[in-house]
Amino acid sequence: MALEHLSVGEIAVMLPGATSVFRRHKIDFCCKGESLLAREAESRGLDLSALEAELHALDTPGVHAPAETADLIAHIIERYHKVHRREFPAVIELARRVESVHQDRVDCPRGLADLLTDMFEDLEDHQHKEEAVLFPAMINGLGPVLRDPIARMMQDHDDLGELLAFMADLTDDFVAPEGACATWRALYAGCSKLDMDLREHVHLENNILFRRFL
Repeated sequence: MALEHLSVGEIAVMLPGATSVFRRHKIDFCCKGESLLAREAESRGLDLSALEAELHALDTPGVHAPAETADLIAHIIERYHKVHRREFPAVIELARRVESVHQDRVDCPRGLADLLTDMFEDLEDHQHKEEAVLFPAMINGLGPVLRDPIARMMQDHDDLGELLAFMADLTDDFVAPEGACATWRALYAGCSKLDMDLREHVHLENNILFRRFL
């Protein structure tokens, strides 16, 4: 099957394991999921044929997406909303420790703790709106009236994508510098997991759940 004229979001739905390939090549399959694979390959200087072959060779299950809407929503809350609430505070604390102890180093990720704090506060507000209003309306079948609320949630996702890019810049793509202490390495590992989980979370909502109501 030719993939070049499909969007990366469509490919991520068809081939769930594609999300790992897209992350490796820094292709945004969640917030910018409407972009065509051919366009993404060209903009990043990637060999389109090699990229398609990599995608066709996938044998990993990728991101789990239950078929029933109520089950999918329950999965999103359990696997992503609750996990973000548990993991963000711990990573923020690691960032504050690293910035305090290593503030004199030129490679210290200054501003990372504040960035993570802002991201978490925005995410908490976003998730509360979904859990209190949007998700119950979806489960109750109120599709036609959800276009505007979904559009606002997708705009939040776009804003989150920009913050994730900034986090990657601050952490040198989550690669700790030579001689980094265990706390520093743990911080970057935590940031990498946040990035992966948030992108998969947004993918499930933008490309699968929300499309059922648009």
